[in-house]
Amino acid sequence: MFYFIIDILGTIAFAISGVLVAMDKKLDVFGVLIVAFVTAVGGGTLRDILIGSKPVGWLHAPMHLLIIVATVILVIIFMNRMKYVLKTLFLFDAIGIGLYTMVGIEKGLAADLSPIMCIVLGTITACFGGVIRDILCNEIPVIFNKEIYATVCITGGLVYFLLIQFPIDNTIAYSMAIVTIIIVRILAVRFKISLPNIYRQEM
Repeated sequence: MFYFIIDILGTIAFAISGVLVAMDKKLDVFGVLIVAFVTAVGGGTLRDILIGSKPVGWLHAPMHLLIIVATVILVIIFMNRMKYVLKTLFLFDAIGIGLYTMVGIEKGLAADLSPIMCIVLGTITACFGGVIRDILCNEIPVIFNKEIYATVCITGGLVYFLLIQFPIDNTIAYSMAIVTIIIVRILAVRFKISLPNIYRQEM
């Protein structure tokens, strides 16, 4: 039940981030819905394809589609109120990558993958919905930009596998890894911490 709740919360968080980006681009209602949908399920779809899970997860769970549609409707209806609460898009993005990284790691563990491959799978799950979202909205994906993004997913995965070496409840390790990802992502944006850019020298 705990992992199911995390999956649902991740879906909602990413759907909201998709809606906000799509509305900034002034897309119509159908466009907003599509962007929200691919943001929420894009990474998980790629993950399931990589591990050979067929059909992909959201086809097994129509509830995810209903949750995405409901989220889109609620955000559109309450957008004027939400803008006083939501200062930045990256808050929901940070929550989404924290939740979905651990969902991906859990899927990797269920497929008997090594810890390194589980972290890779978690990073793909968390990041590639946003990549598809940004491409559809004609933006350079954040993961390819200078911001700390995929790195925080890797950090959270490492924290999880470190914590489970100790005699603590797995749910606590899972939750602490999620919190680590969210906090590190927020701090990285707040203090403008980034990876170095690589520029090609002009001849």
